[in-house]
Amino acid sequence: MSATIARLTANDKGFAGTLATLSIRCPISVVENAKRSADSQEPDYRVVATRNGFELGAAWVRTSQRTGAEYISVSLRAPEFGTLYANIAPAPGGNEGEYVMIWNPPAN
Repeated sequence: MSATIARLTANDKGFAGTLATLSIRCPISVVENAKRSADSQEPDYRVVATRNGFELGAAWVRTSQRTGAEYISVSLRAPEFGTLYANIAPAPGGNEGEYVMIWNPPAN
């Protein structure tokens, strides 16, 4: 079972939407990392709380070993929730430009 923790809309800089859990509701932006170069280890995106500009995490474009499809892997960290891992995927329903961030809990 997967848990959606954000609904996002694609824009010219990346994505914008709201991170929402049972106890948190925070507008966020997932913005392209201007510092990234082809040979750097910088993330492809930065995740920022839009209310205050605080950086909450980073995201990298990855390729699935199983299907070969590209996806975006996200790492978030804040005192309220510790560290969360997630993936950005097209939202159910197939509406162009709509995405979800899906929580990816650690395997036990």
